[in-house]
Amino acid sequence: MHASEDITGKVHEETSGMDEVTANQARKAILSRLESECAANGALFCESVSLYHGGQFFLYKYKRYEDVRLVFSPELAIAAFGGDPDNFNFPRWNLDMSFLRAYEDGKPASTPNYFPWNANGAAEAEAVFVSGHPGSTNRLLTVSELDHTRRYSLPFRLELYSEYRGRLLEWGQTGEDAARQVQQRRLNVENALKVWRNQLHSLMDPVQMKRKTDAENALRAAVMADPKLQEAYGGAWDEASRAIANYQQFYERYQLVENQWGVQGTLYFLAHTLVRATTEMEKPNENRLRSYSDSALPRVEQRMLADAPIHKGREQLKLTFSLDKLLERLGPDDPVIHAVIGKESPRELATRLVKGTQLHDAAFRKELWEGGAAGVQASDDPMIEFARQVEPFARELLGQYLEQVEAPLNQASEQIARARFAVLGKNVYPDATFTLRVTYGTVQGWNEKGREITPFTRMGRVFERETGQDPFVVPPSWHRAKDRLALETRYNFSSNTDIIGGNSGSPVINAQGELVGLAFDGNIHSIAGDYWFDETANRSVSVHVAAMLEALKTIYGAENLVDELSITQ
Repeated sequence: MHASEDITGKVHEETSGMDEVTANQARKAILSRLESECAANGALFCESVSLYHGGQFFLYKYKRYEDVRLVFSPELAIAAFGGDPDNFNFPRWNLDMSFLRAYEDGKPASTPNYFPWNANGAAEAEAVFVSGHPGSTNRLLTVSELDHTRRYSLPFRLELYSEYRGRLLEWGQTGEDAARQVQQRRLNVENALKVWRNQLHSLMDPVQMKRKTDAENALRAAVMADPKLQEAYGGAWDEASRAIANYQQFYERYQLVENQWGVQGTLYFLAHTLVRATTEMEKPNENRLRSYSDSALPRVEQRMLADAPIHKGREQLKLTFSLDKLLERLGPDDPVIHAVIGKESPRELATRLVKGTQLHDAAFRKELWEGGAAGVQASDDPMIEFARQVEPFARELLGQYLEQVEAPLNQASEQIARARFAVLGKNVYPDATFTLRVTYGTVQGWNEKGREITPFTRMGRVFERETGQDPFVVPPSWHRAKDRLALETRYNFSSNTDIIGGNSGSPVINAQGELVGLAFDGNIHSIAGDYWFDETANRSVSVHVAAMLEALKTIYGAENLVDELSITQ
């Protein structure tokens, strides 16, 4: 990131005095306009960012590398050693690392600003910092929003993904090719399930929810005690509750149709994107959906035209499963079912669409993308035709969501943020938004029910943990090098830095600005960090620099790669 610009005043001025729906539209329009103006010279990628749920707005300016290549990655067996059983646990024994190289004009990019590597890595009690792009947290949500998450959102996702995992496992057992195709998706699903289960468990904690309720009530009481604040912000929490109540009336339908839980798959996603994006691109930039603004389109196009393999067997499985859920949840008499599935069974429809489409061909997608809305509307590709059938229902639900949920909730959230600033200042940091953050802490363990968890594991212990059965298999490369390995080398370590999903791959830096580790996970207590941070037990989990260097030199013979690194002792 090159720079940031505070645009809060511009956004608030543009939307002042408007009703919630008009303000929501105007807010999106000015953000799209400012992004477009920022990127007009073509040198930088510009992204508008909302902090404190509308309390602040910034324009982040990035240099974007389009040519990024994989240089090194270890075997999956050691990168994800322990698999789902060890996921979100500690102690850990994972070499979860890789190297990428950015190129400009076909040559390695010159990056004079970087973190040198400290060969000794992190030490116990040492101060460390994590710089990265954490995904999203929900610590500043209202109690009504958290209640919706607990009662509707998480149970819905858990039910569907639990069944989907079963289908992936069943299909993966039909042959080696099927197992390979579902491997990464299965890992993703299992990770999501563990996260959501523990998030739901955390929201069921009466102590923590009482703290949330008490904090909200205290803020509301302070607002109501001040006539000016009461007039400006007193109704915001009730407005947020009404928006959530509206959402609950069509939540499941919206998730199934517009958010694609009922029509899943890469091929459908591509078809949907072609149908919607080409339609939006015909509108002025400021009038488009934000997902298809000028600043967002390069990423949309990149994904659309990427020549990555699409496995039709997995696609058929995913689409069949989701259509089964669509039919099950909406019922056979629903207009969506009549229009989208008709008289076919979900399996028959999925088979016909996946076998008949040409969207697996990047050249075919490029032709449709460049042909614009007219070409997409005229296409007789069965998956495109299917996406066109779904689109009117999806658009209707999207409009309902924007007007009845997003607009009033954005207005209420912005007012609550201003109320919080007025009463408490900015001593609480904003929720994560996939944008640059720095967190700090120390290398330390924690106490788990009377048992002290030390902050380090050692490389040699991975051989003792091996069972020979997936996911506890040590790769042959490690066994061949075992006699030469420094088995007492620090491997993984824990710290009380505040990270969340999306931080994986973030550098862990010491006070001298040197790389001492690479963050890749958290302990089980970190999952509740989506809603609150418990410094007594919430821990980040990272790969130690010493282990990375030892593996590169002794196991993988990558001295040439080590020579490229700037290493201090």
